[in-house]
Amino acid sequence: MKLKVCGMKYQENMQAVAELQPDYLGFIFYEKSPRNFDGDIPKLPDEIKKTGVFVDASIDFVIEKVKKHNFKVIQLHGNESSQYCRDLQSELECFSETESTESIEIWKVFSIKDQFDFEILEPYEGIVDYFLFDTKGKEKGGNGYTFDWSVLNNYPSETPFILSGGIGLDEIEKVKEILKTDLPIYAIDVNSKFETAPGLKNIEELKIFKEELNRMREG
Repeated sequence: MKLKVCGMKYQENMQAVAELQPDYLGFIFYEKSPRNFDGDIPKLPDEIKKTGVFVDASIDFVIEKVKKHNFKVIQLHGNESSQYCRDLQSELECFSETESTESIEIWKVFSIKDQFDFEILEPYEGIVDYFLFDTKGKEKGGNGYTFDWSVLNNYPSETPFILSGGIGLDEIEKVKEILKTDLPIYAIDVNSKFETAPGLKNIEELKIFKEELNRMREG
């Protein structure tokens, strides 16, 4: 079970979170977000995959950020079509070949509240590497509350997915329960529930969560 910490904004805080060795660190490029990132990322361990989060951005803008920050994952949090994802996939493959770097993952986000039409996923199958399910709310992520995870019992795909949306220490038991199912959950994505301010993560609480997640992995 992988762990992604999203919405990073401050350098010292990034380095402190990186010491906990999450699998992914997310950086949001969306001006309407209080966690919008506009700066330099400090040197991080190679094992941590830097993730660029975008909302209906142009492919040129995405590629520009990939080149600048060496992202290993692109997370699409808007209304990006399957054709957009296909075009982005082609651009990322060209970039990886030119730079002789490992392939770059594409994660496509879908927001859920009380129900979801899983047929929406079909055009993206075989194009994106993972789906990410987040809580549908006023903001594009970081709403601070979970959706009804029982909706995922009807998940029809073999494509692994990331579980996101309002996950904090209070959700540990719920996480334990859903991980007992046969659902292809690849990672847990956390953000606002571990913040003292937008983009500023509580290291001690993250450490506790990471330790609990490690126990789940071992168990």
